[in-house]
Amino acid sequence: MRFSGTASPETVHRDTPVRHQVRTADKAGWYLTVTLVTDACGVLLPFLTVYSLHRQPHPVFAAFLATATWLSIRTGNLRYTRGMLAESRGLLASLHDWCLLLGALAVLRVLSGEAAPVVTALSALLPAVFITSVTGAFLHLHLTAARHQAQAVQRVLIVGEPGPADAVAAQLAARTDHPYVVVGAVPVGSEPLTGGVPEAGRLAGRTAGRTAEPAAAGSAEDGEAVLRAARRTEADQVLIIPGAAVTGDRLRRLTWALHDAGMPLAVTSGLAETALRRVRVSSAAGLALLHVAPPTRRGPQVVLKEIMDRSGAALGLLLLAPLFAVVALAVKLDSRGPAFYRQTRIGHRGVPFTMWKFRTMILEAEQLRATLEPANEQSGGPLFKLRNDPRITRVGRLLRRSSLDELPQLLNVLLGQMSLVGPRPALPDEVARYSPAERRRLQVKPGLTGPWQVGGRSDLSWDEGVALDVSYADNWSVTEDLDVLTRTFRAVVEARGAY
Repeated sequence: MRFSGTASPETVHRDTPVRHQVRTADKAGWYLTVTLVTDACGVLLPFLTVYSLHRQPHPVFAAFLATATWLSIRTGNLRYTRGMLAESRGLLASLHDWCLLLGALAVLRVLSGEAAPVVTALSALLPAVFITSVTGAFLHLHLTAARHQAQAVQRVLIVGEPGPADAVAAQLAARTDHPYVVVGAVPVGSEPLTGGVPEAGRLAGRTAGRTAEPAAAGSAEDGEAVLRAARRTEADQVLIIPGAAVTGDRLRRLTWALHDAGMPLAVTSGLAETALRRVRVSSAAGLALLHVAPPTRRGPQVVLKEIMDRSGAALGLLLLAPLFAVVALAVKLDSRGPAFYRQTRIGHRGVPFTMWKFRTMILEAEQLRATLEPANEQSGGPLFKLRNDPRITRVGRLLRRSSLDELPQLLNVLLGQMSLVGPRPALPDEVARYSPAERRRLQVKPGLTGPWQVGGRSDLSWDEGVALDVSYADNWSVTEDLDVLTRTFRAVVEARGAY
């Protein structure tokens, strides 16, 4: 079994529906305008209201000063650039901005001799934090939904050698957690594109047996050809893939031509499934270096995750005890057998443990599996999934659709065998067939929920599910866990991929 983090170009462009491709300048401008207005009003109104109610001198001036300071901080931290607007507002980034505002207001208070009590300033600051955080979250949810409906995308033209260009286009087409839609490619060299991406132009490649670039390479013709292709495809941005035919000098000259024409561009790094927070950029001898931090395996984040897991599990078991009793009784009355189902799973670093669930199948489920194996809807892996599995009981089907069958795993979380968020708990026969890449998902505790649950659950293929789990194991953080927990509620309500 091989781990595959990306789909093949042929599969993606044959099976993936084409997203509606629209111009994005108006959409991006609208989102930027609304973000600026909500950020400004979120600070202006609380400060104006609180300072007026507390009868402080010059409330209008104080409110406008706080608002101007806040917008300056956000602008200085590049929060209003197109790339940052496309990302979710991280908890640490927001806290960083608010701490800067608090410090700036303290300095301004001293310099201006403002006599407003600290309590008054904090009384205005707290609702401002709440308002801007909530409105920012709603705006990002709207943008994410718009992306999924292809209403707010960025049209991208790819420039690079045919093989890498097809692979990058396939990876972008296979995912919807980004704003990019590939509208064409400009391959470098004579090889054809094979992934179904429209060819919008072509650049000269290397001549066989030569180490020097051809005469046209790196010259003005490159820039003119790419710009013609960008105009023809109405691209918003050019994505360049470095390689043997796109050397550093050629890339540099191409960036000159694109920047002089006002065309935004991005360059792929070769890093895949690596969270931005793990990457630091530096320069040495004129080279741009990317320093990649190792995955989080120890330190404050791990301790905080452990505290969240144990306390959350204890609170959940306490609050849900009445529900446990009702579900257990329903399972017992629906079919013969125990209310709970125990199964051996493989946990952190390959250590086996007993996982608890509410029973959702008849007692003879394992004996009947062999007869149902030909109907298995999960190809390419050891998982057995059947949308209309006859072994599932009436109550069991309801429990699976609502994910209530997973709640007893809170006990596993409390015992430290699982986490609230993590990869899907693996079966021993699955682990026995893991490739080295797939074994990386065992570097963290399995989770009650995780990227597999919010990403589609049983609707995901084996490779897609494992890719999500491995990416989580390498890039997890406490803030990402909180985001997954929030999205889990929506996935449970919608019952996506639950069967």
